[in-house]
Amino acid sequence: MACFIAEEGGGEELFEVESSKSEKVEAVKEGVASIALLPSGSISGHFIQLPHSICYGLHGTELACERECSRGEDYRLIKLTIVDFNSGKEQAVVVECKGHDAARFHNVDQAHGWEKDIVGMVEEKHGKKKIHVSFECETLKADKAAEDHIKQFMPKLAGLDAVVNIGRMSISGLDFEAEDAGVKQTMIQ
Repeated sequence: MACFIAEEGGGEELFEVESSKSEKVEAVKEGVASIALLPSGSISGHFIQLPHSICYGLHGTELACERECSRGEDYRLIKLTIVDFNSGKEQAVVVECKGHDAARFHNVDQAHGWEKDIVGMVEEKHGKKKIHVSFECETLKADKAAEDHIKQFMPKLAGLDAVVNIGRMSISGLDFEAEDAGVKQTMIQ
């Protein structure tokens, strides 16, 4: 059974998931992302959730495939790092990216054909929760429109000939506080 509570305008959604051992409540952060797709295959951008004024940094690097990918030329894996600007902490997840200039990101369940360390990252869970990310480009900016957007919101990327994707993004499973607890527990032992 699932129970959904949502605020208007991309607020925080809470849902309960019934499991065989216990019930879990997980927060899904929904907001808007502005992402620059760089010619090198890297990405950089921001996730913003209103009205809570949550802002995360997004940085991604393309992961090379050892074998020819049979999922199409627009398919690639990206190691996406999500940075909490308030605490400076970050968590990483591997996502699949489809689409060339108008990208879509979703979690990847398996990474056959990639190096063993990449397969390990795909299967890795942060704490007991797995991070889930979903992004769909709704607005694509290129050329002058992209450069103007980058100069205003990501000035360090100006002049790199990037395209900008803007769209709705949802993130769940992030727990920067659990990261603190894990570090403290390691220090105590």
